[in-house]
Amino acid sequence: METPVETTRERLLNVAEQRFGEGGYEGTSLRAITVAAAANIAAVNYHFGSKEALLRAAVARAMAPVNTERRRRLDQLEAGGPPTPEELIRAFIEPGLELVLRRGERGAVVARFIGRIAFDPSRRIRDLYAAESDPIESRYLAALQRALPQASPDAVAFGYMNMLGLLALHQSQALSPTPGAAGSGGAVSTEDPGKLAENLVTFLVAAFDRGLRT
Repeated sequence: METPVETTRERLLNVAEQRFGEGGYEGTSLRAITVAAAANIAAVNYHFGSKEALLRAAVARAMAPVNTERRRRLDQLEAGGPPTPEELIRAFIEPGLELVLRRGERGAVVARFIGRIAFDPSRRIRDLYAAESDPIESRYLAALQRALPQASPDAVAFGYMNMLGLLALHQSQALSPTPGAAGSGGAVSTEDPGKLAENLVTFLVAAFDRGLRT
């Protein structure tokens, strides 16, 4: 049975994910989070120490299952021999999209939060996110560079950064079509999870295969 302390901590993390995902770090006040979480500033200081520490804890919690699954898939691929670019892209993309596609409403909140924080305007906030994701992401970049010897390491790194950006846009749902909007015909929404994952992987494989220049 959860104690009151555990309940308050989890509630603060849940609200922080939602509010930071909607308004970004700078656009979200600590007071707005505490009011929505039925808590107070003292509770934030007790459990986390500061607003930035609350964000760090929320990022660590959200990224933990993604990092674990990406690491598992990469270890499995490399144990079977040199992986192909498509295998690497799929192993990287799918765990990130699962936040949106396979965890219901709660997953969409977490994914929007990660997508927003990963490309926050503040370099300090991006660095905070990177501290939780860089170790496994660096392994994927190195593996892609080995799998694409025809392209220069810099070209692969350029493609990799664009892959991260596109994934973050889908996670934040910035590319989700607005019903009835001009140009939305044929767009793939998060209501069609399988098609979104396959379309994104197919697009990225083609980009890495044909779009990189040495």
